[in-house]
Amino acid sequence: MGIAVAGMDSLSERAAMMRGALQKSQTITDNVVTILGSFDSRLSALETAMRPTQIRTHAIRKAHENIDKSLKSAEVILAQFDLSRQAEAKILKGPHEDLEGYLGAIDQLRSTIRFFSSNKNFRNSDGVLNQANTLLAKAISKLEDEFKQRLNSYSKPIEPDRLFDGLPNALRPSSGSPGNQGDAGGKATSHSHSDHQNIDLETAVYTPPTLIPPRIMPLLHDLAKQMVRAGHQQQLLRIYKETRSLVLEESLRKLGVEKLSKDDVQKMQWEVLEAKIGNWIHFMRIAVKLLFAGERKVCDEMFEGFDSLSDQCFAEVTASSVSVLLSFGEAIARSKRSPEKLFVLLDMYEIMRELHSEIEAIFKGKACTEIRESALGLTKRLAQTAQETFGDFEEAVEKDATKTSVLDGTVHPLTSYVINYVKFLFDYQSTLKQLFQEFETSDGTGSQLASVTMRIMQALQTNLDGKSKQYKDPALTHLFLMNNIHYMVRSVRRSEAKDLLGDDWVQRHRRIVQQHANQYKRNAWQKILQCLSIQGLTSSGGGSSVGDGGNSSGVSRALVKDRFKIFNMQFEELHQRQSQWTVPDTELRESLRLAVAEVLLPAYRSFLKRFGPLVESGKNPQKYVRYTAEDLERMLGEFFEGKNLSEPKR
Repeated sequence: MGIAVAGMDSLSERAAMMRGALQKSQTITDNVVTILGSFDSRLSALETAMRPTQIRTHAIRKAHENIDKSLKSAEVILAQFDLSRQAEAKILKGPHEDLEGYLGAIDQLRSTIRFFSSNKNFRNSDGVLNQANTLLAKAISKLEDEFKQRLNSYSKPIEPDRLFDGLPNALRPSSGSPGNQGDAGGKATSHSHSDHQNIDLETAVYTPPTLIPPRIMPLLHDLAKQMVRAGHQQQLLRIYKETRSLVLEESLRKLGVEKLSKDDVQKMQWEVLEAKIGNWIHFMRIAVKLLFAGERKVCDEMFEGFDSLSDQCFAEVTASSVSVLLSFGEAIARSKRSPEKLFVLLDMYEIMRELHSEIEAIFKGKACTEIRESALGLTKRLAQTAQETFGDFEEAVEKDATKTSVLDGTVHPLTSYVINYVKFLFDYQSTLKQLFQEFETSDGTGSQLASVTMRIMQALQTNLDGKSKQYKDPALTHLFLMNNIHYMVRSVRRSEAKDLLGDDWVQRHRRIVQQHANQYKRNAWQKILQCLSIQGLTSSGGGSSVGDGGNSSGVSRALVKDRFKIFNMQFEELHQRQSQWTVPDTELRESLRLAVAEVLLPAYRSFLKRFGPLVESGKNPQKYVRYTAEDLERMLGEFFEGKNLSEPKR
């Protein structure tokens, strides 16, 4: 119990001590709060006292910032004025001494104008702008003069030799003189075509000439750019067109290009016109692949970044030159059609097809649309005229009524002309296929060409049949037809026409040749062979006869003599006439002589062996038996040689 009371007393003492400590802590806290409150009052009073000083300090700082900003703005303006004075000095000097510096001065002047235009709140900015714009206008005017002078200075016509150097070796003329770029006459045109066929046009390298020195192009580009930026596109276009178009035209004139109208073309002799067409083909190739390609490069470099302006300048510069070239083609395409023009029309059509992709690429853009359409229009017109000429030729062959007669039965000029014509056509197979595609039909282009060729051959045969009726001697009629059809067959067999017409055509016409050879033998030799027949030699009284048997038993010597006389007369007549006839083909000539000999000589030998003794036993046997079989064989060797009557006998 006592322990419990003692414990309670201890706890009470501790509690009293804690209360005393808490009261002391609270007193200290209150004192601290009082002190802090005093500090806050003093700080507030101090802040109130400092506020006017802070306001004045901030204003002073702001004033310093505004002064710095104004000074910097003034420095910028003064710098612009300084640069403007420098630019003005260079511009007033002109571009001749230092063109690059002059162009830099113009750029600086533009920068000054932009600066004052965007800072119009500056005093007198309008006056500065007016002065700068006036100076810029003067600068651009001097720039135009400089551009014109520089362009003129470096724009010179291209000599033909320089253009020829840009051609592939196979197309370079042997002579560099203008107007002598190839022989386009007659067969030479075909040879020229064949030569060009051998050139791989896909891989042939053309090197356009450098029309303006590369070192000058950057300066001209900068001048042009300044003029465009100043809004002087039309002045730029006018200067460029006037200068470069004249240079192009003069380059073509030096090459040999002439401005010819349709009337000029119609009045020309064919040989002259054909040569000009051959030259025109060369001119087109040179103009498009070299001259116009070079001019396109100049435009693209000079007006880089201004595509529409480049296209417009190029179109206007080349328009006149292109027109001169295409107008000649148009004059030919619209001129009176004739068979001999077909090949040059095909040559012209071929070159236009060859140049089509280049024309599309070089004359790109909306501004060149008219030129592209004109070129395509000429291509189609040439194709149409060529096809119409093709049809005219077939009709002309069938209806040819030339009075040219071949007295010796040889190959008629019409035959050789038509066959050469057809053979030349096969040099143009790929071109003709393109041409037929221009006017598509249900047939394939290959079969269409075969069909046309067969019709031409048939038209020729029909005409030859009519011409053969002019001969009074049926033997010469058949000899004429044999010669001409054999010439057709041989020519077809030796050309690409064989593949197109086929073996059936060849074999059928070889049989026709043989039929005419047989008809010739029958008509020419049947009568003389009857002289060597035994029929009609039996004596019917009068005159002497051999009655002692043997091969000539009962045969009248007088009749035998008469037979020999008739034979001699007829053979000599045949020899005289038919040695003037002609079989131009050596193999056919020998074959025909052999065929006659195989019939004539055995019959003559048999007749001579059987009845010769009867005549030789009488008076003047040589009067009747003039020839041996060997003599006849030798004389047959003179047949079909085309001898003149005035030539001595061999």
